[in-house]
Amino acid sequence: MSLVAELKGLNRKQVHSIWASYLGWTLDAFDFFLLVFMLSAIAKEYGTDIKTVSEATFLTLAARPFGAFVFGWMADRFGRRPIMMIVILLFSLFSFASAFAWSLASLFVIRTLFGFCMGGEWGIGASLVMESIPIKLRGPVSGLLQSGYPTGYFLASLIYFLLFDTIGWRGMFMVGIAPAILVFLIRMHVEESPAFEKRRHERPANPLRELRKHWKIALYVVVLMTAFNFFSHGTQDMYPTFLEKQHKFDTHMVGLLAMVGNAGAIVGGISVGIWSERIGRKRAIIIGSLLALPVIPLWAFSATPLMLGLGAFLIQIAVQGAWGIVPVHLNELSPPLVRGMFPGFAYQLGNLIASRNLPIQASIAQSHGGNFGLAMAIVAGITVVVLVAWTAIGPERTDVDFLTEKTN
Repeated sequence: MSLVAELKGLNRKQVHSIWASYLGWTLDAFDFFLLVFMLSAIAKEYGTDIKTVSEATFLTLAARPFGAFVFGWMADRFGRRPIMMIVILLFSLFSFASAFAWSLASLFVIRTLFGFCMGGEWGIGASLVMESIPIKLRGPVSGLLQSGYPTGYFLASLIYFLLFDTIGWRGMFMVGIAPAILVFLIRMHVEESPAFEKRRHERPANPLRELRKHWKIALYVVVLMTAFNFFSHGTQDMYPTFLEKQHKFDTHMVGLLAMVGNAGAIVGGISVGIWSERIGRKRAIIIGSLLALPVIPLWAFSATPLMLGLGAFLIQIAVQGAWGIVPVHLNELSPPLVRGMFPGFAYQLGNLIASRNLPIQASIAQSHGGNFGLAMAIVAGITVVVLVAWTAIGPERTDVDFLTEKTN
């Protein structure tokens, strides 16, 4: 059956679950990336430097695996749908609260709490969708779901482009309350995953026992997601600062080039996700990652807005092309009894290990006379090699049936 026919065959419940999870990840990323556009402004207000303020992103990323474990465990026990609503409401409130930080220390605390809540969304949303749709649509829908991340970055870029000069960094955080609206849409239109409903009355699995039982695949996936998170954060988080500080671009040019890069990311995520149904998950990840290597010089060392924009567009096709396979690949590799917890926890634990990315890049740039492009290129190049090698030696479970798979 063709992709178009498969898509037409989706019922309303499945469509609603796809869009709710996509928008959840979009708005989650939107709230996260608001901060990366405001590092300079926050540093100026508190009389410090960018490297110090960048610790806020470290704390956000470091808190995410703890939230992924707690909320994921709750999703396996009480259902994907209600816990996803709670998570979205909480991270929206903490994003809003960031606008009222009275000191740098208070901002760090709030962003840590934001990260804890943010950590629960991705894994729960991905499991809800992957357990609700036909097997042959997992690759394309995986690419769509993961494209929510650059879509959120795109929206943050757009808000920065349009409003930052008017409302400042505190006003930008106030906009972060917007994702809370999605809770009402989920409450009205989204239903629980069939796989969870099938096991609803079974005794809940002990998450720690399941992790010990499946420690080999857990270790493999955590290392994989560490590389993946260096790949994405290493090519995105420092980018606005690189444009602002190294190229002296104004607010509008920084926002525009960030939007161009994220347009490429959306194209890459959806395209490679579809392609993975033909060539397999591992091969799609490897090809997507390798495509980044020849683009790194154009992306990091160009001098004009046109060439920088072209580099940003092309490298994000590669980065998010590889990333587009992550939701389906992690759900297929996951132990079935903890699918609400495992993908998100492994993802966010990789995030924790990679959470020093921005301070590392800031330190490299600082030690090379403010050369942010060099810092980004070093991290991106090393990460591609590691990601390709680790993916190549790992397992693959394309087309596993979530309703009939063995649970022992």
